[in-house]
Amino acid sequence: MSTVNAEAVSMSPSSGVERRERLHNTIESLVRLRQEVVVSYCQLSGVSSFANRTVEKHRVEADQLRRFCQIMVDYTAMGHFEVYQRIIEGKERRRAVKEVAAEVYPAIAETTDYLVDFNDKYDAFEGTDEDVDMLSGDLSRLGEIIAIRGELEDQILAALEQ
Repeated sequence: MSTVNAEAVSMSPSSGVERRERLHNTIESLVRLRQEVVVSYCQLSGVSSFANRTVEKHRVEADQLRRFCQIMVDYTAMGHFEVYQRIIEGKERRRAVKEVAAEVYPAIAETTDYLVDFNDKYDAFEGTDEDVDMLSGDLSRLGEIIAIRGELEDQILAALEQ
């Protein structure tokens, strides 16, 4: 093949195989980031082991909460910009993906709003007793939201991988 033809091939739009590989890598990255969120959430909420749960005195540090929020925001943004954006813009053509997205994306959008609001609420967390009391009440709901989002997200990811 001549150099000119090789350049034309390399400049052509990506093949279906390359797009599928990119999508697969994006999905794996999103799932890994979600796992980081869950692990960080467990550390933040003081869930280390059930054996020590009743004897541990857990205190949330401001830096720990900031790190958690950063991971959570990265996860939320990746889902939005790397996975859902195409669906939101109406560019997704696969019927199965569109059907699942129509069913679950509104709830995913609600979880996104909650995660962003949580981040904004605790942006100025200083670890005072009042801050910690407020946080402990919000952590339970946050855990539920993260679990719900993961379940909904898995439905879309499964449709995308078919």
